[in-house]
Amino acid sequence: MNFWIALKIDLVLDLVYAMGVFEVNVHEAKTQFSKLLERVAQGEEIIIAKAGKPVAKLVPLMANGPRIWGQDRGLVILHPEFDSCDSQIAELFNT
Repeated sequence: MNFWIALKIDLVLDLVYAMGVFEVNVHEAKTQFSKLLERVAQGEEIIIAKAGKPVAKLVPLMANGPRIWGQDRGLVILHPEFDSCDSQIAELFNT
């Protein structure tokens, strides 16, 4: 292998790992799934590749707190005529 090509590949891999992204192939993902989930739970992102091409990403879920009823009140404003209907459309439903 050409030295410069090898160097370029190593730099790309170093950048991927430095960003906290880990890449595995499908077979490795199937056999090591539990271990991969543990890594994801610690905050890592895992890329699953098929034939060297990324096809999926395992990422940690963001922890959602309990829902607070009415927390979005006032964010959506409906037009005053939202519930009124066109007479032609009403006739179609009344036939």
